[in-house]
Amino acid sequence: MKYLLTTAATLAVAGTAMSAAHAQDIKLKPVAEARLRYEHADQEGLPTEKSDALTIRARAGLVATSGALSATVIGQGNLAVIDKYYDGLNGAATRPIVADPENIALYIAQLQYKTKMVTLTGGRQRIALDDERFVGNVAFRNNGQTFDAMRMELTPAKGLKLDVSYAWSVRTIWGFQGKGARQQAVSGDNIFANLSYVTPVGTLSGFAYLVDQDEAAMQAFRLSSQTYGVRLAGARPLSKAAKLSYQLSYARQADHHANPNNYSADYWLADATLDVKGWKLNAGYEVLGASSGAAFTSFQTPLGTNFKFQGWADKFLVTPANGIRDLYVGGGYGWKQLGPLSAVALQVAWHRFDSDRLDQHYGDEINFIASAKVKKTALSVRYAKYDAKTMATDTQKLWLQADWAY
Repeated sequence: MKYLLTTAATLAVAGTAMSAAHAQDIKLKPVAEARLRYEHADQEGLPTEKSDALTIRARAGLVATSGALSATVIGQGNLAVIDKYYDGLNGAATRPIVADPENIALYIAQLQYKTKMVTLTGGRQRIALDDERFVGNVAFRNNGQTFDAMRMELTPAKGLKLDVSYAWSVRTIWGFQGKGARQQAVSGDNIFANLSYVTPVGTLSGFAYLVDQDEAAMQAFRLSSQTYGVRLAGARPLSKAAKLSYQLSYARQADHHANPNNYSADYWLADATLDVKGWKLNAGYEVLGASSGAAFTSFQTPLGTNFKFQGWADKFLVTPANGIRDLYVGGGYGWKQLGPLSAVALQVAWHRFDSDRLDQHYGDEINFIASAKVKKTALSVRYAKYDAKTMATDTQKLWLQADWAY
């Protein structure tokens, strides 16, 4: 019943907006994207230690706009040209996982009403909040993550923004074949609230994220949580040639809804990046705290874009029972133009992973990426090497990727 009511509300918003904009012309904009990616994974401790995946992901759709109202429909498909890998659902689980199962799906289907002060969006949509640590699109994986949701973005005054979403379904990266703990969609009453204000030292945000994984197959409801926190993100010029960017964040998480665990855990982040004449230096410390040491009583981020954090080898997509502390440093150099290439960048990062309790050293990881653009095509070579100590096993991954967008 709640889905019907939400759909009716979406149509009501669309009807109101269309009445106001009926006399205006309808503008049509096509959407077309393509991705070609080769991913190689080498993981010790498995019967077949290597996986090789060559995939093609395509998206196509249309955006129709009339005044303040727009409608967007985008379909997507993912095809495995070389499928010597375990995709999490198919293939031999004796191989390393490459989380890009073949798929065909309705990726986006939304109605939106947008003015200077308010944006209302209903339907299947992308939601990415702040740095996507807690709520994100998981854009690196071919199938992405979207939400069946109603979203309101309100800007009542300059620099002040209220962003509130109610999502009744999370459309996961596993696609139409999803099952068990890797379902196609996870239902629940999810609420994402974010209030931000632009201050002289950066954007200050307060947030409340209520995650309701209302299906027993999803770790027996143990990923349902309520998270409340604050974040500051800003940048300051140090000279004509140098700029300092920084992030500070704190959050506290506890069990929510049907979660059988009784826990609370803290999250901390301190991150700084110095840009000087093309050079980039970065350092940070992120903590996803532990509670009792029991499974799923540590700080969890099931709806975040977790690939962006704690190394690309994906060893900590689920936070270990004893939590995790990630100390990282990195650097790189970039060129605006290098022959036919634009936006050329070389970056490297090193991570040290430790537990939040019991003083365990999980392992270390090195990440490297080289990227550039050729007109509308983005090219990248990415590499990750995880050296295990007390958590998981030694793993190496390599990606060759080309992304094109119309």
